[in-house]
Amino acid sequence: MSSSTAATCFPAEVVPKAPEDALFGLMRAYRADESPDKVDLGIGAYRDDNAKPWVLPVVKKADDVIRNDPELNHEYLPIVGLEPFTSKAAELILGSNSPALTEKRTSTVQTISGTGAVHLGALFLSRFYKVNGANRTVYLPNPTWANHNQILTNVGLQVASYPYFDKDTRGLAYDGMLDAIRSAPERSIILLHPCAHNPTGVDPTEEQWRAIAEVMKEKKHFPFFDCAYQGFASGDLDRDASAVRYFIEQGFELLISQSFSKNLGLYGERAGCLHYIAAPGPSAQEVTTRVSSQLAVLQRSEISNPPIYGAKVAATVLNDPALFAEWRENLQTMSGRIIDMRKALRSKLEELGTPGTWNHITDQIGMFSFTGLNEQQVANLQKEYHIYMTKNGRISMAGLNTRNVDYVAKAVDQVVRETQ
Repeated sequence: MSSSTAATCFPAEVVPKAPEDALFGLMRAYRADESPDKVDLGIGAYRDDNAKPWVLPVVKKADDVIRNDPELNHEYLPIVGLEPFTSKAAELILGSNSPALTEKRTSTVQTISGTGAVHLGALFLSRFYKVNGANRTVYLPNPTWANHNQILTNVGLQVASYPYFDKDTRGLAYDGMLDAIRSAPERSIILLHPCAHNPTGVDPTEEQWRAIAEVMKEKKHFPFFDCAYQGFASGDLDRDASAVRYFIEQGFELLISQSFSKNLGLYGERAGCLHYIAAPGPSAQEVTTRVSSQLAVLQRSEISNPPIYGAKVAATVLNDPALFAEWRENLQTMSGRIIDMRKALRSKLEELGTPGTWNHITDQIGMFSFTGLNEQQVANLQKEYHIYMTKNGRISMAGLNTRNVDYVAKAVDQVVRETQ
């Protein structure tokens, strides 16, 4: 065979080797570490006090219900998903008495968890967000979930950023955020985390959300909410959805990505939804029908039919009052343990007199905390103490437990003192 015949169609200059995903590379390094003291603070999944994955008790009960159903089968779902799941998922995020539901101006499509919902929503915007002077740039908080940028640019959307995290206060860069949203061209797409912002753990207050909505309404911006932590952040499903519901009350047309990975522990089952909400008005139902039809076409061309099992688990919990009540208790267990770990870490750092202020550990909410540790300190923690976290100092609070929080606090104290 000649060299020309054997040559690849994909030489290195055309298909360069991509770098390893940073988070998965961190996980690989952690698994390869043989130290008995190692601590994983990078994992984006809940762990119990024994550092083990926790199957929610309510999910185990739902599993039993599904397995014992004589009608159980593995047939295809409809293109838009399992209706007992999608209808209740919409009620969960919007509120069962939402005017958007009663006025039939919502469309819901089951997706491959939140990632698939962001992708489907982005693909829809890429195809159809073109009229009335729409600006097809998506404004992302800085920082945001690492995958947002790639998902959006993969479908041809432009991205820009707005200030979100204030490194000095380790809180919300509120004034900068408002100024950037106000300065963005009219009808821009603004991506928002309604609760438990990833990666910072910093959320706007209720008053700040109202001001953000007011500015966005003035500029005719399009909100795209990415909600991965409803109920997991505060333990209260309604509180964690309050920003979304306020925007709907204000008459916005918007998209919502919804994931059940964290709050039901269905990480590998990939259960999620994308919701479109039309603005109120005489044509709202007709607009919703057209959007629904195009979302179904896009879904058909990409995955054809969504996966069934995780949707059945979620639907079983959402439609059974007793199981739903138990789920609320499970959410309190998870969010409560994380809040306790925040308190413990802050308390131990302050007891040690660790240089700096550490109130941000308890001021932040949800799974993640932006510690304020710099890249060198993070590297030292990994090398010297076998403590793994992302380079930007983000830690998963679920990786802390009563057995390792003392060790982590003392290690942080040491590296902060050594690098001052």
